[in-house]
Amino acid sequence: MPLVISDASPLIALAKIRQLHILKKLWPEIIIPEAVYKEVVIEGREKPEVEIIEEGCKVWIKVIPVKNRPEVEALQAILDEGEAEVIALGQEMKADLLLLDNREPRIFARNLNLKIIGTIGIVRLAWQKGLIKEPLEEINKLKSKGFWISDQLFEQIKKEIVKIKSSNHP
Repeated sequence: MPLVISDASPLIALAKIRQLHILKKLWPEIIIPEAVYKEVVIEGREKPEVEIIEEGCKVWIKVIPVKNRPEVEALQAILDEGEAEVIALGQEMKADLLLLDNREPRIFARNLNLKIIGTIGIVRLAWQKGLIKEPLEEINKLKSKGFWISDQLFEQIKKEIVKIKSSNHP
């Protein structure tokens, strides 16, 4: 089973559009560091999507503390605590995949040879595996809930999906 560690953003974004369950279907267990749990569940207590994430934490989302605190502190010079803990835990546990959306932590993770995927990539992967029917509809839902995606990336994804759909249906 692949070792997958998530930052807050993919959890929150997918919960907002009622698609958090696709993570469980893609990866039976997701790990989050304590800072991500604190950010999402404790500090986000009043947000409607928190209940869905908290339920996941009781079953398939596992909270694991980071042991290498000096690494987290060094990363926090540039990243927020959750992102720093995701990367540090990814290194500690030799993660197969990190779920990260923000640019800076993605760059750091890549420089450390950690494999990453963001929310949009998760939606695309879920579509490719037949878990969702209309990826562009889900991406538009994300945008309507405040998830930022550049116009350039949106157009690129749209072209890719249209190309795949047309090659599968002559």
